[in-house]
Amino acid sequence: MRKIIGLLLAISLFCSASWANNAVQVPILTYHNFDPSVPGSMTEDTTRFEEQLKWIKDNGYTVIPLKQLVSYLEGKTASVPEKSVVITVDDGKESVYKYMYPIIKKYNYPVTLFIYPSAISNASYAMTWDQLRELQKSGLFDIPGHTYWHPKFKQDKKKMLPADYQKDIDTQLVKSKKVLEEKMGTQVTLLAWPFGIYDTELEQAAQKAGYEMAFSIDGRSASKSENAMSQPRYLIVESEDMKTFQAIIENRAQGLKKSEG
Repeated sequence: MRKIIGLLLAISLFCSASWANNAVQVPILTYHNFDPSVPGSMTEDTTRFEEQLKWIKDNGYTVIPLKQLVSYLEGKTASVPEKSVVITVDDGKESVYKYMYPIIKKYNYPVTLFIYPSAISNASYAMTWDQLRELQKSGLFDIPGHTYWHPKFKQDKKKMLPADYQKDIDTQLVKSKKVLEEKMGTQVTLLAWPFGIYDTELEQAAQKAGYEMAFSIDGRSASKSENAMSQPRYLIVESEDMKTFQAIIENRAQGLKKSEG
């Protein structure tokens, strides 16, 4: 009887530990633009952005690199800080370098910058490769992929022939990864889905292309219970007040309406 009781206790403790491990939720914040001369829902006022970072710091949260969270989600490390937050930025706009970077240096917070390389050193709104390398050299920025030219996969699939669509997927996932690795000198294993669009076909293609984890904007915190190829993030938009921001960080805002960006 003692052996049975001991076994049941061990199983109970194991199940409790496993549940607690899988229950860990980390909000991943997603920004886009910081240029005040380009108004829009995706433009974050730098004063408000700094207010958000200060709130994170003052309330005992730890901003960790996305790659540290990925390591935990993949089971390669045992834990992350209890009150963890991740900061990401999509697209590679020059406003990141001009407006966000000075604030990030002040707080010494790590950032993951998902970019689509077709725009870099080409589009007027985008950073240059030299600026990206400076961000990377600071030790504060990781720079993984956001496809090659930020496609709208749902629309492309409807208007393209199947063979052309498959070729497009290959360009978006494989070519972008290759260009980033050559330009930045680092291995690219993470991907952010443009407009938050993904499906089983795209997830499988991303895995085949060598991505270990991919991210949506589904308005939930990341956790081990989520699909590795569509881990959710919170899209931070201009209209959100500090009350909403705090609810996101405190994991009281699960299931916020998904916005495309």
